[in-house]
Amino acid sequence: MRKTGCSGLAYTLDFAETIGKTDQVFESHGITVVVDARSLDFINGTELDYTRDGINEAFRFCNPKVRSECGCGETFSV
Repeated sequence: MRKTGCSGLAYTLDFAETIGKTDQVFESHGITVVVDARSLDFINGTELDYTRDGINEAFRFCNPKVRSECGCGETFSV
C-alpha cells in the first residue's frame, strides 16, 4: 500500500522477492500473500478477489475499514 491521490491510500501489488522479519504471510487457495507490517492495520479484514468481466480482468479489494474513496475508485481513506 502507498500514500497517494486525493483520498490518501492506494493498494499496490508486486512480487515479493524477500519476506521481511515483520511482514505477515497469508496463504489461501494455493496463493501466498505477503503484507508489510505497516500496511496491515489499514487492510486487516480485507477480502481480495480476482474478477473477469468480458475482456476486463482485475483484482477487487473489499476492505471493511474504507470510509471514503475518490471518484475514480483508485484511492481510499480509513
